[in-house]
Amino acid sequence: MSRASLAKDPREVAGMFDAVARRYDLTNDVMSLWQVRMWRAVTRAAVAAGPGMRVLDLAAGTGTSAADYAAAGADVVACDLSAGMVAQGRLRHPEIEFVVGDATDLPFADATFDVVTISYGLRNVQDTAKALAEMTRVTRPGGRLVIAEFSTPVNAAFRRLYRFYLGTALPAAGKLLSSNADAYSYLGESILDWPDQEALAELIQRAGWRTVGYKNLSGGIVAIHRATKPGVPAASSAGNAAPTAPEA
Repeated sequence: MSRASLAKDPREVAGMFDAVARRYDLTNDVMSLWQVRMWRAVTRAAVAAGPGMRVLDLAAGTGTSAADYAAAGADVVACDLSAGMVAQGRLRHPEIEFVVGDATDLPFADATFDVVTISYGLRNVQDTAKALAEMTRVTRPGGRLVIAEFSTPVNAAFRRLYRFYLGTALPAAGKLLSSNADAYSYLGESILDWPDQEALAELIQRAGWRTVGYKNLSGGIVAIHRATKPGVPAASSAGNAAPTAPEA
């Protein structure tokens, strides 16, 4: 079966997600004990999509979150590295524009979007700093960034238990639930290898974003990072400033 290594070669990452595209959303529900729906709701509130806004949903997968933003009245572009995910998204949500694209080389003009958001996909990008810089480039001055990503539990005992789950229970569950069990071994490895909340906030800051803040969910299993691009916002996004301090 197809899986990526921690080198995160884009072809390997795309192939891995192509292989799990059909059952991806169901598997995520089960393996997160349905917490992913709560995480998605918090992310949706942070994005605060509305009429007149242009939203870029990166690592959009099959379009589950993009559909919520479109339902709120926003003009949404769903972008994913995996052609298989994009194909599933187009079947399920033909009303949404789907694009196959690499987060480190986005096929969009400068200052195109009011909000750029990425959920559980930044961790899979080969060059995090380059991807964050690209997100800065395509966002309008005053526009916002919302990142939902797996992170580091803040309680030490819970952190040890979570590490056991990622290394042992998650791969075993993947064999039962997924068409590509190896992908869930990669999932655990990539989470353990990922920067914690403060380290990711620093990377976001270095990429040119400001007012960087984050909120822990489920004890820090997931963190929602938010930031603002410097500059005077357009009228359509003037009321959507990001928080000015961390919410950890």
